[in-house]
Amino acid sequence: MTTPAARALAALALDPGGLGGLCLRARFGPAREMFETALARLPGEARRIHPAISDTQLFGGLNIAASLAEGRPIADPGLIDTPCRLILTMAERTSPGLAARLSRILDQRTGHSLIALDEGTGPEERLPDALTDRLAFHIEPEEGRGSPIMLPAPADLDDARARLAQVITPDDTLPALTALAARFGIDSLRAPLFALRAARALAALDDCPEVTDDHLREAAELVYPSRATQIPQEPEPEPEQPEQSPPDDTDREGEDQSAPDIPEDILVQAIAALLPADILERTAKRNRAAASGSGAGNRRAGNRRGRPLPSRPGRPDAQARIDTVATLRAAAPWQTLRRTEANAHRAIIIHPGDIRLKRFEDRSDRLLIFAVDASGSAAVARLNEAKGAVELMLAQAYARRDQVALIAFRGDRADELLPPTRSLVQAKRQLASLPGGGGTPLAAGLVAATELAGHAAGRGLTPMLVLLTDGRANIPLSGEPGRKAALEDAEAVAAGLYARGITGVLIDTSNRPAEQARNIAARLGARYIALPRADARGISTAVSAALDS
Repeated sequence: MTTPAARALAALALDPGGLGGLCLRARFGPAREMFETALARLPGEARRIHPAISDTQLFGGLNIAASLAEGRPIADPGLIDTPCRLILTMAERTSPGLAARLSRILDQRTGHSLIALDEGTGPEERLPDALTDRLAFHIEPEEGRGSPIMLPAPADLDDARARLAQVITPDDTLPALTALAARFGIDSLRAPLFALRAARALAALDDCPEVTDDHLREAAELVYPSRATQIPQEPEPEPEQPEQSPPDDTDREGEDQSAPDIPEDILVQAIAALLPADILERTAKRNRAAASGSGAGNRRAGNRRGRPLPSRPGRPDAQARIDTVATLRAAAPWQTLRRTEANAHRAIIIHPGDIRLKRFEDRSDRLLIFAVDASGSAAVARLNEAKGAVELMLAQAYARRDQVALIAFRGDRADELLPPTRSLVQAKRQLASLPGGGGTPLAAGLVAATELAGHAAGRGLTPMLVLLTDGRANIPLSGEPGRKAALEDAEAVAAGLYARGITGVLIDTSNRPAEQARNIAARLGARYIALPRADARGISTAVSAALDS
């Protein structure tokens, strides 16, 4: 059975410039492996690119290092000079600037196509909309499932490409596809154009001289579901019209060829069946603004702003800045050895290895997420002492201009008592009024921390978790008491936090440290600190050292 991914890849091989490309949203697994195996079998040149690709690599430009060495301008070619298939890895990390540049390449219709390999896990981690709109297909295979993608033989693809120009498209097909797109809330006119081109390519693949209803349906199913923003509603019934006599056959003479009888209701039902279940939630969470700062979070090395760092050898490009003084200092000791009759007229001889690039370091703001276990067991096990340690850490966070957030979990839920803020007064007030008692929904607390950390990362912050708990979870995510299920849920959520790269510290608040808290810390990849081994000030010092390491 031919899969949608196989049909999309085959159609793209026939009309790469017209269809733009394809976005595959899948993490590493069997489905991704099968797709890349099929991708390697497509004819034509393929070039893999990274979200950090420079403008010089894309568009070409002056090779400064070679020009300095040769004493004359030397230009490097760019990827746009030769039509090829661009394979963008880690596409969810594509910056708006790179998305605009790639969009320009696709708009120029130079024969380039783009295969975006999106490894994002949430609505915030995705390919920019400007680039997604220019790719005809979006494939999102089921997690953990991978079946071989059967493609036509290269000779069959060549024959289909030759037939593509002769495929007949009935009149009024494009207006019908446009009306169909409007029912799904698709406001981009590229969608019906892509669907029309895809239908023509599919007809050429099937050796059909004319686009049929099946080709239109299949093309719409490939192009529309990923772009839909609403679930179509049933149209209101039209008032009954009086019967009219059928027109004479003579009135139809001389008319152009009419569009195929598109079964719109069937098309709508077929496309609606392919829509994701959380389409409305995805639409609401698509666009999140990114922010930047200069705090104590992750270090971000660059060459534009921030704290100056020692210059390093490198290859200059449109985004790199040459450190002139350091470059001359590196070249000066070798001038006598480099001097020859051919370059005697040059004042200074610089080789590519002499070039030094400026570097700066910027730190993003850090968000400390305090997740406090306020259950009955934690209250008995020195909750007040834990509060004292948190207050000291809050004061240190305020001095470093970190942002803090406070989550408390007790009973059967977790509450965000304090959203990210720098207000030390609010944080202390919420912490002092924190009651104790009830069950221990540790998994719910970790889920709340995960959501808060995801939002913070989307705004350019560096989230770090400080979890205070005794590890004795007894309320699972379902809300029904059960220690085994609660511990399994907590370990699963903790492993998810670790996979997102969120570091932190777990403070065991129990009187006698148990294995439950140690296991949770191991799943989190967090440093484990037992509360009975130090007072509040000692714990605060240990946590600060762990977070700064």
